[in-house]
Amino acid sequence: MKLACVVHRFGADIAGGSEGHCRLIAEHLAARHDVTVLTTCAKDHITWRNHYPAGETRVEPVSPKPGEGGLRVLRFPVVRERDMRRFMDLSDLVAADRATAGEQEDWFRENGPDAPELLAHLRQHGAGYDRILFWAYRYATSYFGLPLAADRAVLVPTAEDDPLIHVAALEALFARPKAFLFLTPEEETLVAARAPAGRPSAIIGSGLDPAPAAVDVAPLAPLRLADPFVLYLGRIDPNKGCAALIRHFLRYAEGGSKVQLVMAGPASMAIPDHPQIRPLGFVDEPTREALLHRARALIMPSPYESLSMVLLEAWNHALPALVNARCKVLRGQVARADGGLYYGNAMEFIAGLDYLLNHADVAAQMGRQGRDYVDREYRWPIVIEKIETVLAAV
Repeated sequence: MKLACVVHRFGADIAGGSEGHCRLIAEHLAARHDVTVLTTCAKDHITWRNHYPAGETRVEPVSPKPGEGGLRVLRFPVVRERDMRRFMDLSDLVAADRATAGEQEDWFRENGPDAPELLAHLRQHGAGYDRILFWAYRYATSYFGLPLAADRAVLVPTAEDDPLIHVAALEALFARPKAFLFLTPEEETLVAARAPAGRPSAIIGSGLDPAPAAVDVAPLAPLRLADPFVLYLGRIDPNKGCAALIRHFLRYAEGGSKVQLVMAGPASMAIPDHPQIRPLGFVDEPTREALLHRARALIMPSPYESLSMVLLEAWNHALPALVNARCKVLRGQVARADGGLYYGNAMEFIAGLDYLLNHADVAAQMGRQGRDYVDREYRWPIVIEKIETVLAAV
């Protein structure tokens, strides 16, 4: 088949869940299909400032595996940066359930990215693709782009249980795709309440290759990290629960523990200067693998997720997890895998982290159970076969 994957931003140097998910799926589909990624020139998801050159490029897989193909990438310019004041005003109305129909649509427009040439490509050339997969319903590239190719559209909503999922404007959007690809059972339940019954769908999660038995930890040497350390991996952002994570961890450190919190990922918030908190910024793939191999536990504080790929990566390394119980998806993943603990407040965070650090045998068993769960559900042949079945059913 000739496939298109539409995503708001794309690149190996982008730390984002839906963006990384799109890249991995597209790379693996390219082993069997002609795949084109349709995206913007933006790298920064806050401003949508153009960064990459517009036009066509060829991108090879980040970590090539036998059978994986390269990707044709078409980038389209963003014509205006986000008006943060207008966006925040609209977000307040949405959160308070006071947005009119017009204001709900304006929210998607202001959330961006505003790339009219991408929409024009879908309008003029969409019929040239057999299937078009759209990532992340909340972005303008999906909200305004999917209706232009609805007769061949497959939506990967990456929906979270936040105020936006309840706006009336989504009734029309979720009625349009010919099929859905969900990341977790919790996301399927969330979207199914708004979408027509009977559309082809599958819960795919994300695929992983088995972690190597021996991981090179040399990339950690120049970082001079403490031993032991626990790990947060991803965007360092208040919306990801990072401000609460830091508050909880500082209270934990007051109890005398010498464990270090390592935070790896680009930051859009201030990180306190504290000897037991170590921000690393964006890390490359070898460093990422080494961190997952050497950490004592992964901490996932996000209150909203459609799937935590980082959690799956941690379990791939048999690393136990401590996750935010407010997030149904994270709590569900941990419960299904029996791969860690969850917390609902600061005291539970402190108790959970203390337990994982002081009961190494139980923590290791949780990590192994997480890896067994990944083996059952998230190896690439399993994931791609589910996707192929849905693509064939459209």
